[in-house]
Amino acid sequence: MTVDSAALLEALPVSITDVETAATRLRPYLAPTPMRSYPLLDADVGHGIAVLVKHENHQPTQSFKIRNGLNAVLARSLEERARGGIGASTGNHGLGIAYAGRLTGMPITVCVPLGNNPEKNAAIRGLGATLVEEGAAYDETIRACARIRDERGLVLLHSTNDVHVIAGAGTMTLEMLEQEPALDALIIALGGGSQAVGAMAVAAAMRPSLKVYAVGATEAPAQYESWVRGEQLTGRPAATFAEGIATGSAYPITFPALRAGLSGFVQVSEEEMYGAVRDLIRYTGNLPEGAAAAGLAGLRRLAPQLAGQRVGIVMCGGNLSLRALERALRQ
Repeated sequence: MTVDSAALLEALPVSITDVETAATRLRPYLAPTPMRSYPLLDADVGHGIAVLVKHENHQPTQSFKIRNGLNAVLARSLEERARGGIGASTGNHGLGIAYAGRLTGMPITVCVPLGNNPEKNAAIRGLGATLVEEGAAYDETIRACARIRDERGLVLLHSTNDVHVIAGAGTMTLEMLEQEPALDALIIALGGGSQAVGAMAVAAAMRPSLKVYAVGATEAPAQYESWVRGEQLTGRPAATFAEGIATGSAYPITFPALRAGLSGFVQVSEEEMYGAVRDLIRYTGNLPEGAAAAGLAGLRRLAPQLAGQRVGIVMCGGNLSLRALERALRQ
């Protein structure tokens, strides 16, 4: 897909200035994460592609979403922090805001779906947040979160519909271009869209030739179908093990930019992501969660059209459940 630069700039909810401000806020708390190449991974992908893996699994909460959550909390006033914050999450956003709450003293409540990744739930509680388990699916959890926010007068820390969240996510791409200025393409697992939209905001200002591609799960097709049809869909099924992209809706703050700015969007199956989990462990010695493996699974589909290029994929999180790890290794 050819990107209309003017349309993208109009659709972006954040600017490079917002991202640079977020980077300044986060710098005292978060060290840069490594971006590495692995010859065996290059050989596996083929087509002369140089693969660069951004290791956001090395963050304190093992996920890029600490950038989002910490920036969202640090941007709040002291009065808002005193009231306490609440967010809905399948885990990584919850970990991010829980970590930020512990740093700043802001009381945090995290709402997760029933049957959520138990390791993520335990980690959220371990950071001192209050965990509420409600809703058979994430969209139901969001509604529960809104009800509790209204009942208790809490500040909503939305995982996507928040400019500070998107600016925080953009700091990852800012860092990647500092580490590899000649990057040609970036493949990002798409949940709510903060990571991809943040990437496009940075690319538009610093490297307009950088193409951003999205990867979604076939078992959570809302974002893909919205992008293809050109309309924001909600209430779609989401049954993927990759919690970070298990969304049933497109979001108003990110959808216009995704529609205007993505160079392409592919879907991958559960088995493709399980295979990519196994292969990333084999090639990098790191543990990726499902969404973190989606980038490699998507790259394998996109490889013929990216031949000879320098392509970044993001190991966006390492919080894989033991059950999912066992299945990946059994393949």
